[in-house]
Amino acid sequence: MSFFKVLGFYPRNIEYYQLAVRHKSISIQDPKGRFLNNERLEFLGDTVLNSIISDILYHRYPDENEGFLTNARSNLVKRDSLNELCVRTGLDQLLITIKHLNPDKSNNIYGNALEALIGAIYLDYGYEKCGEFIRKRLFVSFDILKKTAEGDENYKSKLLEWTQKNRLEAEFRIDADTVDAYNQHTFRTQLLIEGIVVSEGVGASKKESQQHASAAAFQLINNSPGFVDKIMDKANHNVTTN
Repeated sequence: MSFFKVLGFYPRNIEYYQLAVRHKSISIQDPKGRFLNNERLEFLGDTVLNSIISDILYHRYPDENEGFLTNARSNLVKRDSLNELCVRTGLDQLLITIKHLNPDKSNNIYGNALEALIGAIYLDYGYEKCGEFIRKRLFVSFDILKKTAEGDENYKSKLLEWTQKNRLEAEFRIDADTVDAYNQHTFRTQLLIEGIVVSEGVGASKKESQQHASAAAFQLINNSPGFVDKIMDKANHNVTTN
């Protein structure tokens, strides 16, 4: 895999792109003693990406309101979407990390690298080239853009709607917060419904762990009638005793 195959054009300043794929776990030191990795480029690329995505959505959905556009942008730039796009372009094959760092567990690596790559393009070619890359290489068809933008994967929101509809009490409880040698957090969250621990979720942020816990609970709700009966029986018991 080469940068040309990922980008669809040749870099002018290759150093930007080489830095974009360098994870902080394997930073290099410049002559001034600064440790260099892709984090600063990620910061820049995140801003550029949000701006371009906003422009794309504004013109693609002329009849939709602000709420729809905001949710669509959130779906497009969330980590799961960016991770998938990173792999689809082949950028994941160019990442430079320490050998024992597991991208499947450190699941922000791919999305962060993609944002850093956009930052590199911005510095090398400017804003318009970034827009061209995002439109033609990341979202190669409107179908891909539409599927990602309109995806309904906010499991936490859906879970809370379900519990409220059924007059059930739900609570998310942080069960563990671990930090590795590279200051990467891993959160484990328990989801309790009517005081019963029904599922757990793990993620690099509290929000992500809550989403995974909610998704696991929805699997039970949709596929296990006995699970729903158990929760309802518990709720009825709580009402009776109170």
